[in-house]
Amino acid sequence: METLEGWSAPDEEQGELRAHYLRHLRERADGMWRSCRPEHVTSSALVVDASGSRVLLTLHKTVGQWLQLGGHCEAGDTTLAGAALREATEESGLSGLSIDPSPVQLSRHQLLAGGCAGAYHLDVQFLVTATAGTDYVMSEESHDLAWFPMDALPDVDHSVQDLVTRTRHRLALTPRTLSS
Repeated sequence: METLEGWSAPDEEQGELRAHYLRHLRERADGMWRSCRPEHVTSSALVVDASGSRVLLTLHKTVGQWLQLGGHCEAGDTTLAGAALREATEESGLSGLSIDPSPVQLSRHQLLAGGCAGAYHLDVQFLVTATAGTDYVMSEESHDLAWFPMDALPDVDHSVQDLVTRTRHRLALTPRTLSS
């Protein structure tokens, strides 16, 4: 809850989502865990290359769409940023990733396939930067994993497009304080 309590939402819609997430976490002791229904908090990462011009997306096996890396919080995760960094590392095989601990945006979306079908993910989305020259390794959760220029994305849903747009804005306007 600390991450969300200390986060300044960039607009009214994001502020409403922030309030919804905080209410959910206050009302549900299990609100962070996959077993919580009808919704639970997840954490994801948009991985950008060292130049800040390309993003690493996964063609998710279950969902069948190009998405940022991420997933469910686990018992060993102590922060949402830590969960996003763990997921990005596991799903990309990249080493030396750095994360901006302030969320880029929130996204509430319903899962229509897989073990969480019917549940809503209350996703907290972070910016993660890869070091130059690091090769990715596709995980078993992906049909494909690829770098895309931010201005030439594959067919992505509006949430991923919004995440890329907000990330571009953050990279252009704010100095990044990243931690690994």
